[in-house]
Amino acid sequence: MSDRYEKGLEMLQKMNKDSYNSLKENLEDIAPDLARFVAEFPYADIYTRQGLDLKSREIATVAALTAMGTAPLQLKSHINGALNVGCTQEEIIEVIIQMAVYAGFPAAINGIMAAKEVFENLE
Repeated sequence: MSDRYEKGLEMLQKMNKDSYNSLKENLEDIAPDLARFVAEFPYADIYTRQGLDLKSREIATVAALTAMGTAPLQLKSHINGALNVGCTQEEIIEVIIQMAVYAGFPAAINGIMAAKEVFENLE
């Protein structure tokens, strides 16, 4: 295994290892390299850069995925990741509500519903 892959796995352990393990398992029989690319590029190359802490990176990711409105599974995964690196439920809700201004109310409502599901699963 490459150093990048190992570095990415270390980051994923902090953020959301269950989500990555599920992704890896689901891709194993069709596109195993895609799971490796996910570990290497975003988590080894980007998330480990200086300049932003993990909490800020996850807030930005939750905002972007909410605004996209096309990635509900990834949004839920990153809401979990945000919680794992110190974001509060209130901060996550606020950043999703903020997206109503830039991405529209449907995107924000869908984001809030994703957050609600994640929060309920924690209880």
